Amino acid sequence: MTAVTDRTPTRTEPVPTRRGLLALPEARWAAASLVAFLLGLAVQLLGGPTWLHWALYLVCYATGGWEPAWAGLQALREKTLDVDLLMIVAALGAAAIGQITDGALLIVIFATSGALEAFATARTEDSVRSLLDLAPETAVRVRDGVEETVNTAELQVGDVIVVRPGERIGADGEVVEGASDVDQATITGEPLPAAKQVGDEVFAGTLNGTGALRVRVTRDASESVIARIVALVAEASETKAPTQLFIEKVEQRYSVGVVLATLAVFTVPLLFGDDLESALLRAMTFMIVASPCAVVLATMPPLLSAIANAGRHGVLVKSAVVMERLGETERVALDKTGTLTEGTPRVVRVAPVAGQDADEVLALAAGAEHLSEHPLARAVVAAAREKELVIPNAEDFRAVPGHGVSATVGGKKVTVTSPRGFESAELEDAGHTTVVVTADDVVVGTLGIADRLRPDAAGAVSSLRELTSAEPVLLTGDNKRTAAQVAAEVGISDVRADLLPEDKVAAVRESGQPTMVIGDGVNDAPALAAAHCGVAMGRAGSDLTLQTADVVVVRDELAAVPKVVGLSRRARRLVQQNLVIAGAFITVLVVWDLVGHLPLPLGVAGHEGSTIIVGLNGLRLLGERAWRRS
Repeated sequence: MTAVTDRTPTRTEPVPTRRGLLALPEARWAAASLVAFLLGLAVQLLGGPTWLHWALYLVCYATGGWEPAWAGLQALREKTLDVDLLMIVAALGAAAIGQITDGALLIVIFATSGALEAFATARTEDSVRSLLDLAPETAVRVRDGVEETVNTAELQVGDVIVVRPGERIGADGEVVEGASDVDQATITGEPLPAAKQVGDEVFAGTLNGTGALRVRVTRDASESVIARIVALVAEASETKAPTQLFIEKVEQRYSVGVVLATLAVFTVPLLFGDDLESALLRAMTFMIVASPCAVVLATMPPLLSAIANAGRHGVLVKSAVVMERLGETERVALDKTGTLTEGTPRVVRVAPVAGQDADEVLALAAGAEHLSEHPLARAVVAAAREKELVIPNAEDFRAVPGHGVSATVGGKKVTVTSPRGFESAELEDAGHTTVVVTADDVVVGTLGIADRLRPDAAGAVSSLRELTSAEPVLLTGDNKRTAAQVAAEVGISDVRADLLPEDKVAAVRESGQPTMVIGDGVNDAPALAAAHCGVAMGRAGSDLTLQTADVVVVRDELAAVPKVVGLSRRARRLVQQNLVIAGAFITVLVVWDLVGHLPLPLGVAGHEGSTIIVGLNGLRLLGERAWRRS
């Protein structure tokens, strides 16, 4: 006999990181409801048997309505009443008086909305789970001079691990031997690898360069920076204040009011001698004309039109709630690398020593760096090619991790190194990374390398400042000098540098204002989740960032962000207009039904007419003019 036990999957087992839409039960029920509705509508329009299209519509009711109905009943147990249950009752009421097509359409809309919400939630959960893949599953531990491969979860504080070139570091720790350049953009957002030597701190999940390192573990795997990022994203997603569309904020009172009023419309005439059929017809007419369908549709078309318009201009807004929330922004926090800047280092200045030619210095440096894979080397070679310089061949190439490279170029011994022992205050103060070029041990010049500012960064910051009530703030893991230089160029006075992910979250929450965060890296994901609205730059954004963000700027056009904020505010104004229109129609129809005799067809026509009017009003935001005026 084989024992059966519960077993929790370990990280060595494959975990699906992406669930398709139809993998979710909510989506499958919504799809079944939509198919049944379309088949029923086709049979009805083609003059098929009445029993058949009724049967198909009832299937639509069952597949698409059971989940919101069950949720509504669960809410009743908690002594609350929401619009979902009211809409189900309205759909059933429509079927009871022969308007089953209208009811089925309402069911499909609700089922589809619920499926999309579930899909968005699932994708965020999948992305948080996939973040764990950044940290390697195994590491090489050294004990008593013997190397052994172990799971990173088994590493303890004080253990020493070996990290070879090109490997990811298995734990947070301190370098005890060796030197290398480590790409830690996932943690700090720095565009360039950081030189690491004995005594320097390194983080789990960061990528080692060309040198070998021995690292003493200083934190358990559960307390590493990458693990804290996962926890921060999950916590922020769960604790973010519930956000609702405007109409949902009053759904409880409205729902209770309509139910009580419908019961009164049904029972009071009976008490005064009205017949059952007449009282029931009046009550059902009342529920139809008083139902919030028109109000819900008054809210959605402007927001959905704004979403479609933004999408046409390269900005993906993930939901109507997000589109409404964008317009509430009062403060903007921006990441530096990959957001205000392009995220790619470039040579911004060549400073030859007196008597040297700038192109010659750049050509010598490019020749020496040509065989290196370091991002700085690629920047130097790219600069030489942009100037169409001839890059000479190099011999005896040698790279020294954390220092630079040396090679024989054109018969000269050329080195491209860090500026230790060489004064270059001008370039340092400008916020550039400086490298020194020597030929036969004589300094011939220096190169200033920096991450280039996006062309539209300053204009976008200025526009965001005009739209909000607070000064924009720069949040970056990069050093203070570089951050201050970038901030000065775009006109930001509030600069926070050397921040870890949890520091960014604290900076977002400190003001208490609705804050928009714009970023692109894994290290920005917790801040995006904690923000009132998170915006990710699409091209360079990590998977986790793109899934955590509420808005994705697909084309990396920073100037589109203030445009979509302005579009959101126009949508909110149209929502208010539509609510007034819808409320006026509901009031007139309800009063008519109560004090007179409102024919059911006229009631349905008035109800649907108000829906069409507010729908067309909302579609005004689809045009190009709406985007320009934003």
